[in-house]
Amino acid sequence: MAIALNNGFKMPIIGLGVWRMEKKDIKDLILNAIQIGYRHFDCAADYQNEAEVGEALAEAFQTGLVKREDLFITTKLWNSDHGHVHEACKDSLKKLRLDYLDLYLVHFPVATKHTGVGTTASALDEDGVLEIDTTISLETTWHAMEDLVSMGLVRSIGISNYDVFLTRDCLAYSKIKPAVNQIETHPYFQRDSLVKFCQKHGICVTAHTPLGGAAANTEWFGTVSCLDDPILKGIAEKYKKSAAQIALRWGIQRNTVVIPKSSKVDRLKENFLVSDFNLTEEDMEQIKSIDRKYRTNQPAKFWGLDLYA
Repeated sequence: MAIALNNGFKMPIIGLGVWRMEKKDIKDLILNAIQIGYRHFDCAADYQNEAEVGEALAEAFQTGLVKREDLFITTKLWNSDHGHVHEACKDSLKKLRLDYLDLYLVHFPVATKHTGVGTTASALDEDGVLEIDTTISLETTWHAMEDLVSMGLVRSIGISNYDVFLTRDCLAYSKIKPAVNQIETHPYFQRDSLVKFCQKHGICVTAHTPLGGAAANTEWFGTVSCLDDPILKGIAEKYKKSAAQIALRWGIQRNTVVIPKSSKVDRLKENFLVSDFNLTEEDMEQIKSIDRKYRTNQPAKFWGLDLYA
């Protein structure tokens, strides 16, 4: 299952996110995921594990498990590298051991104090507040992203964590339209207006945190997961599926790409097996009714200010 992007490239509709994966576990997890059938891996410089992902990919290619052209690899420009887009992209490529990226995203719509390419530190002032660089516009960053396409380093470029206003602006100043907007969206945070706006203008939506963060975001941010919702559980029982599979199927039927993360092989298998059933319109309406407009990923915890305010 894949979605055609606005430049003709195809993006697998299910991917594996590698955020918060332990470095020592990554090779086995990625090799197992490829054997299960995953062909889309979502990385980021900020996850600080691109080198380990690269080691796994190199082994997969060398052993003939998969060919480079069979995989869709995404990574992201960190906030502190907005003034160093070319160098940051090449640093990620080197760590991932790749000649090109299938998709490169602006991770957050904010430029912060530069801390050195690849370091992805978040510089804070004496009050513990993020040091935002007000001299670099998002338009400047985007045009540097466009240059990566003409250089052959990147096939598709996109944005991440952009709202309707910022997405509209990007459409206005872009020479190469963003192919993707990766946002948090799940049954408790449905964001229909943003999803529909992007899709209307030919921008594919990728749902990060498609399971509402589950245990990881409960641990970091104290948020609750939609997977415990009685409506999701009831639908899961009806189809003899897990609540996670229902949430992922719901995301797919909204025509969004889903990139669940798991460090357990049995969960990797479970999350991938969501193509053998369809939710009815009634199911979709039931899930629509549980929207809480509830963000579970809150970087303000680390940055001393709420960028979504």
